[in-house]
Formats: sequence, structure tokens, C-alpha cells
Amino acid sequence: MNILILGGGGREHALAWAVMQNPKCDKLIVAPGNAGIAQIAECASLNIEDGAAVVNFCEAESIEFVIIGPEAPLAAGVGDRLREAVLLVFGPSKAAAQLEASKSFTKEICDAANAPTAAYGHFTEAEKAISYVNEKGAPIVVKADGLAAGKGVIIAETVAEAHAAIDDMFGGAFGGAGAEVVIEEFMEGEEASFFVLCDGETALPIGTAQDHKRVGDGDTGPNTGGMGAYSPAPVLTDAVAEKALDDIIRPTLREMAARGMPYQGVLYAGLMIKDGEPRLVEYNVRFGDPECQVLMMRLGAQALDLMQAAAEGRLADARVNWAGDHALTVVMAAKGYPGSYEKGSVIKGLESCGEDSFHMVFHAGTGESGGHIVATGGRVLNVTARGGSLKEAADRAYGMVDRIDWPEGFCRRDIGWRSL
Repeated sequence: MNILILGGGGREHALAWAVMQNPKCDKLIVAPGNAGIAQIAECASLNIEDGAAVVNFCEAESIEFVIIGPEAPLAAGVGDRLREAVLLVFGPSKAAAQLEASKSFTKEICDAANAPTAAYGHFTEAEKAISYVNEKGAPIVVKADGLAAGKGVIIAETVAEAHAAIDDMFGGAFGGAGAEVVIEEFMEGEEASFFVLCDGETALPIGTAQDHKRVGDGDTGPNTGGMGAYSPAPVLTDAVAEKALDDIIRPTLREMAARGMPYQGVLYAGLMIKDGEPRLVEYNVRFGDPECQVLMMRLGAQALDLMQAAAEGRLADARVNWAGDHALTVVMAAKGYPGSYEKGSVIKGLESCGEDSFHMVFHAGTGESGGHIVATGGRVLNVTARGGSLKEAADRAYGMVDRIDWPEGFCRRDIGWRSL
């Protein structure tokens, strides 16, 4: 099978690594890819948000299966164009991708499905949003309605902070994503991520994870796209997972199907769990990043079979074969992230980390220059390991971090602290 993966981050490197282990994969192309992906697959320059260009590329390269990594091409309807061209694709339609592309849409779906989530208000004007905050008080959560690369959520500890977040969003700090704003009650509990494959009818759980959003140790500092993650998530017990399926995910899928937009792909439910009761924080319509890295380490080659089953509507007969172990990933980022940072610094020592089913360095923001791997983004490497226990996985991951020679980079030193 000839396969195309769209995307160029750590998530897509992890997907490519898992796909390449499956003998079903004859040829793999990743667009645009990165320096790490280029070591295991062919990379191609392609506008992945241009559906017509992606279809033409697939026809030219005899592609049989397309896996869409990031949310932007999904929200742009690339999956729809591929289906119109009778190509097999893993990822939801543009209509179904609204579950991530519009937070107010998701709230509307949850209301209709009676799925437990935070109380909220939806606003198109700053004045009304500020009045709502004044009425509800703080802490409170202010969210840009649209796609903001994982950064459009502000947890305001005070009313003044909420006012500032509203002003920023309506003032254009998040571009078009902040033209509308959703304001939610602050939910207490422990947050975890639940990943389910869907084929329009069947929902198949494929794993749980917890990530660390804050930039600093002890969960301090500003939010980021994610500084590390581990799987499984102890707080998401079998009983809690079953509650989430019965009360949140399956009702959502039924409501989506009833509206003529059946959901196919991976559905990533961010859950807040308190006293064994899950409530939905948000949906994402793609694998999390860096959660995908730990999931792929634990799934391996079967990931391709499961994604293909979802795309072909065969999940009712699919089964997940888990190894009973743990995986943990540490994000190495450029100093200054999530603020301004320099690009082009050379990363050395990667060859000393080894690459096998227990140790992997997935590249996110990297390029190649003069025979060297260089940093090209904010989040640059995902240093990932498996172990019989979470501590063993953490020790292995941080052992690799210590072998990487990159003075211009940094990482958190406490990934997994909730469980460890």
C-alpha cells in the first residue's frame, strides 16, 4: 500500500514511525515532513491545506491511503476533496471537523446530546462577554472559538485577567480564531486525554494519556502546545473510560450522524475527572501532540491496521492489542518558547540515543543544514521511551535527554509527576 501522511511535526513523525513498521506499507511519503521524518520516509513539498493539490499529488504518486495529521487541513475540507476523488482517507469531513474548529459548535452538540461539560456563554461582542464574566466571577476560562494552534485558552484566575483575555481575543491576538469567544465555568479535577477511533458508527478506544501544558516545572508559567506526556493515564480507569464512552462520546457520535455529518477518524476527548465522574473539556479531531508519540510507541505497527479499519468502516471487528507497559515523552524546546526564540541552532548527540521500540527521538521542529540537524521551531524534539513502569520509562527518556547536546534548548524535568 502506498501511503501519504500530511503534516510535519512530532505527531507525524510518530505516525510515520508506526506505519513504517507494518509490512502492509510499501511506500510512505510525508508532506512536508521534517529532518527526522526524512531519515525513515520520503518527504515532499506540498500545500497540505489545498485539497486539489493533495488530490493531484496522490494521483501522480499512486497513493492509496491518506492519513491527515494536523487539524488545519481537516478544517479546510481536504478530507472531503480526497473522498470525492475516491481515495481512502483517515480523518473527518470539514463539517465533522467543526468539533475542534468551533468551540461553540461543540457546546451546541453537547447540549443536544446531553453530554456533561462546563456551563458556558458564547459571545461575538466584548462588552457582553465582560458582563458575563462580571456576573460569574473567577476563576473562569476564556476560549477563542476557532483554531488557535492549541494556545487559544486562557484560565483566568481573576476577573481582571478574564477582561484582559477577552480584550486580547477580540483585539486580534489570535487572528480570526478570536472573532468569537466562548467563556466557561472553571472545572475542578484532574485532566486526561481519551483517544477513540471512529468509523461513523463504531467507537473503538485506543488509549489514554496525560500531558503537561505549562512551560515550567510544577505546572508553572504560560500554556504551550504541550511539554510532555505519558500513557496510560491512571485517573482514566476502565470504569471512568466506560462512563466517558456512554455519557459523552457515543451520544456525540449519534448526534453528529443524526445531523448528516458522521464522524470518521480519531476523536480526542479532553476530559476533566472529579470523584470518578468525567466531563468534557474539549474535543480535538486529530491525535494530540505530544500524546500521539506515547500512543504510537505503545501501539506500534497495528496503528496502520486500526486507522485503515476506521477509514473503511470496519471498526466493529477491530481489536487493540496493548502491551501492558508505559510510555513517556519529554519535549525539548528552543529557549524562549512559548515566546520568541531563535532558529538555526545545531543539535548534536542524537545518534547516541538509539532508535528501537523502547527508545525514540521524534522530531518536531527540525531541518537539515550543512549535514547537521538544526532547530526550526519552538517545540523541536520529543524524546520518548517505554518501560515496564512509568518510572522506568521516565528514567529512559531523561537518560536520552542528557545525551543530547543542544545548549539552546530546554525541557521540563518533571514529566509524569502526577503519577510518579
